[in-house]
Formats: sequence, C-alpha cells, structure tokens
Amino acid sequence: MPFPRRVALRSLFALAVTAATGGVLGRIAARSPESEEPDPYLFDEMYAGRRIRGLTGPGGEPVALVDGRPLHLMRCADGGWVTPLDHYASCPTPLAATRTAVDAAGPAPLSRYAAAHGDHTDPSDFSDFTGGNPRGVHA
Repeated sequence: MPFPRRVALRSLFALAVTAATGGVLGRIAARSPESEEPDPYLFDEMYAGRRIRGLTGPGGEPVALVDGRPLHLMRCADGGWVTPLDHYASCPTPLAATRTAVDAAGPAPLSRYAAAHGDHTDPSDFSDFTGGNPRGVHA
C-alpha cells in the first residue's frame, strides 16, 4: 500500500509547527508540578479575548505564546521586558509585556514576524511587503 500524501503532509506540518515553537507546546503539556520547582515565568490565561501562555524556555529565557503563536520577548537594560509590538514601554514581567503586546495588536492576528527578528529565511524576499513585486515598484 503506498504511503498517502495526506499523511506525509500532516507529518511535515506537525514537524514544522514543533520546530517553529521550539517544542514549547510539548513542554507546557509535559510539565509536572510535583517533579520540578515552580516555573517563574509560567502563566496561562485569557486576556482581552486571547489566550496567552508563558513558561521558561531553553537557556532559562521566558517564552510567550499568544493564541498559540510565539511572541518574542526582549530583556531591557533596566531589567524589564519588551516585545516587537510595543518596544517603547518596559514592563516588569514577561506576563505584563505579553499583555501590552496584546493591547498593541488589538483584534489583529499576531504576525509571524512578531516571533523573532530576522525570522525570514531569504532576506531578499520582500514579497510579503510588496505584494509579490520584488522591487516594490508599483505599475
């Protein structure tokens, strides 16, 4: 029996989602409170109609998800946190920074570019911003 293309595509999609989130979703599900000390960055709540979640990721850095999409958190010199959606106001915790990002996004879906700076694979591909025209010139 040949391997169905549908199964292969689903497997590739699941692998891509896992790679994009760094396995964060699996780590959230696998955490057991009895076996470890409490996660200092752990939160899971509904805020302004969106589900926001956070936990400690690789290297002890906080990871935030908004409706399942990763949100890049950056540490400030003052010890606070900012996101690409609102990088002017330093927030005291990753939870506060995630809430500020949700407020800044409003009802708009979180962009795939909010996950991390330099998320592109091809820096010369501006098709997302120019409507497919690589030079950005309008006819």
